[in-house]
Amino acid sequence: MRLKQIFAPRDMTEGPPWQRIAEFAVPMLVGNLAQQLYNTADSIVVGRYVGDSALAAVGSAAPILNLLLAFFVGIATGAGIVISQNFGAGDREKLSESIGNCITLAAIASLLTTVIGVAVTTPLLRLLETPASIIDWSGGYLHIIFWGVAGCAFYNILSGILRGMGDSVSALGFLLVSTVLNIGLDVWFVAGFDMGVPGVALATVLAQGISAVLCLIKLLCMRDVFDLTPAALRLRRDSALRIVRIGIPSGITQAIMSLAMLVVQSLTNSMGEVVIACNVIIMRVDGFAMMPNMTFGQAMSVYTGQNVGAGRLDRVHQGLKQGTAMAVGFACAITCCLLLFGKSMFALFTDTEQLIELAYRMMSIMAVGYITIAVTQVLGGVMRGAGDTVTPMWISMFTTIVLRIPVAYGLAYLTRCPEWPKGRPEALSVSLLVPWVLGAVISFFFYRHGRWRRTALNQAKAARRD
Repeated sequence: MRLKQIFAPRDMTEGPPWQRIAEFAVPMLVGNLAQQLYNTADSIVVGRYVGDSALAAVGSAAPILNLLLAFFVGIATGAGIVISQNFGAGDREKLSESIGNCITLAAIASLLTTVIGVAVTTPLLRLLETPASIIDWSGGYLHIIFWGVAGCAFYNILSGILRGMGDSVSALGFLLVSTVLNIGLDVWFVAGFDMGVPGVALATVLAQGISAVLCLIKLLCMRDVFDLTPAALRLRRDSALRIVRIGIPSGITQAIMSLAMLVVQSLTNSMGEVVIACNVIIMRVDGFAMMPNMTFGQAMSVYTGQNVGAGRLDRVHQGLKQGTAMAVGFACAITCCLLLFGKSMFALFTDTEQLIELAYRMMSIMAVGYITIAVTQVLGGVMRGAGDTVTPMWISMFTTIVLRIPVAYGLAYLTRCPEWPKGRPEALSVSLLVPWVLGAVISFFFYRHGRWRRTALNQAKAARRD
């Protein structure tokens, strides 16, 4: 395959489904792993050069950051699905209009997030009972991120556009460049200039901004596929509403998950700095463990979107079976790695033996759950790619609010003891495992009996409509 073909949009409506899914998923998997390195590098650097308190500060900021970035997730999801359907239908005019509207929506979302994020950061940290010893660090970290949030917004949305057209390789290349830069800046700012927690935030903002610029340059060079003109950037009611309508349920899903994390974070904070730092380490490793599942979910969304746009629903069913087999295979391998090498992974973040042992116990509870998450993500990807983003939203609402929060607080209450007066930390892990398992069962039911097929037919007509 020639170099130009590797970095070109990829048609997923022809050829063996497993091969098309793999060709798209593997570069995106590497890219998602690189993306995860952003937060992991931050944690390792502050944990090693500043201390466990700084590690806890960065972790305490994560749920607030995820909550306020939920709108970007929604637009990026809507962009990827609409772009994939228009690309699959071969509609150049609609494709150009959709891409232009996505870019304009990204600019609006960036401005709103900066204003809201800067205003609510400190009150939210206080509401969550963030320990006084780390609240200033957490607040400073978040303020820098929100002032530079445009880079994060544009990278996520522009890379979503590229992936919607089947080009996961370009986004990967740009992300790898910015990841290496981010790690280098982390060490330079924190170890070299002794900037502490603000240093890792500044490094992240600069690196994400560069990745966004690279994505924009790539899009500007794709004149053979679409036309990015000033007219395309003007918001058009039908195109913008379609992107937002499809994307909002995913944004709401992300917001709900982040709200649940905020509520559980309050419980985590009440258990003390040791548990906060331990939870940060687990979530960083969890981010890597979850990446293959998320990647196959995103790949199935693009694969389904293109085939729905082309009217190839038969290929959707074939792709589901083959995509599920690949996702579950990856998840089984990850589970084995976590159980065998978990302690070595946690030792990268800290030398504190108590943290390493506690983190391993908690991760061991969660490990098998990654297999069920693989099934949930693939099924959800198919439903979202067909245009049914509402069903996965309701499933997420049920598992994160109705299940996770009561399980976390209930088990914490039942496991109180002199050593852990607020409850054992393992309750936090069980509160993740239970929703993961039930989420897979519920997703399978709605895939078999849900409305996604009818939505797919309607989306196919919309993608072809002049």
